Amino acid sequence: MSSSWTKQQNKLFERALATYDKDTPDRWQNVARAVGGGKSADEAKRHYDLLIEDVDHIESTGRQASNYSSASGGGSSSQQEQR
Repeated sequence: MSSSWTKQQNKLFERALATYDKDTPDRWQNVARAVGGGKSADEAKRHYDLLIEDVDHIESTGRQASNYSSASGGGSSSQQEQR
């Protein structure tokens, strides 16, 4: 499981995902650098994978999953409002 993510790191993570899309060279290194806190590229990628799993779960069931929000310390306030 991914290391703990603070709400602030999660906000930075979400901004970084918007900045560095899938075609960006070294995307996960850039995302990890933007998040700070010593997060590695592998941690950023794992955190993204959890986010995708949760989005897929929400879309298929209409219910919030707990993978991403648990790894991120509860998710950002904007995520909680959206869910």
